[in-house]
Amino acid sequence: MKRLLIGTALVGMTTAGSAMADAHGTSACLITKTDTNPFFVKMREGAEATAAELGITLNSYAGQIDGDNEAQVAAIETCIANGASGILITASDTAAIVPSVEAAREAGLLVIALDTPLDPIDAADATFATDNFLAGELIGQWAAGALGDAAADAKIAMLDLAISQPTVGVLRDQGFLQGFGIDLGDPSRWGDETDERIICNEVTAGNEEGGRTAMENCLAIDPDINVVYTINEPAASGAYEALVAVGRQEDVLIVSVDGGCPGVADVADGVIGATSQQYPLLMASLGIEAIAAYAADGTLPENTEGKEFFDTGVALVTDQPVDGVESISVEEGTDLCWG
Repeated sequence: MKRLLIGTALVGMTTAGSAMADAHGTSACLITKTDTNPFFVKMREGAEATAAELGITLNSYAGQIDGDNEAQVAAIETCIANGASGILITASDTAAIVPSVEAAREAGLLVIALDTPLDPIDAADATFATDNFLAGELIGQWAAGALGDAAADAKIAMLDLAISQPTVGVLRDQGFLQGFGIDLGDPSRWGDETDERIICNEVTAGNEEGGRTAMENCLAIDPDINVVYTINEPAASGAYEALVAVGRQEDVLIVSVDGGCPGVADVADGVIGATSQQYPLLMASLGIEAIAAYAADGTLPENTEGKEFFDTGVALVTDQPVDGVESISVEEGTDLCWG
């Protein structure tokens, strides 16, 4: 099989070239965690646009909630039965889905993980994703820099994704902690750190209601929490609501990951101090191009040099830059946002 090195991440959204010209008759599947989160909505838009451009039939599937592994297993089985050439998947349970992914690959389908690496990462043929550890590290560095000397006495709430600890949640959590200057335990897990500044680890299911409940639980443990890490911007919005309810919204620093337009607007409004922006439309568009190339002549995508995945880019968005931490402004983030 050939290897396909897909162009530089943020300028890579070009047509796929002659290797993909014969994609007519090819079908692909997109399987997301849900079909309501704006991140996955934008991912589907990117996949649909590129599939239409290349003449590929696209079938989309999603779980009912984040963590709905059974629905994703059923979707993979359907894609195999329908003779799809490839699958793009954001896995809800990055370990439990592996046997189904292996079955798809054994049946001859190209499987590409989007955004969320599988566990292990090489269970998929390729991964197109944000460097999620770096995304977390950037907001951790920014939070520590924004606090200055007060970071040594911070009280931190960690609002994570799910008890099953999918890789995307672990990477962002651990990246944040390292960026903030906290020693990690097992970097493949969250919640085993011993630093007394960490007050709680609560799960949010990546949505607003979950973020609000998780924040309420953390405040019940220590009402003086002053730093909140959130797995994504919907969870950050819920956390902010809980803080407003107790009059703490002005003196707590919230950081997050996503870079959707509502999240960037929350940075502009002071709800979120900084967020790491990722690019779901690009992930999905490149994924469809890779399936087209594979269907044409067996070409496989290549990783970004020095990484185990193809890096689709990340940028820290804030209007309160910190020395030594590279960032873009809210205006720039608005030009690049989605949702």
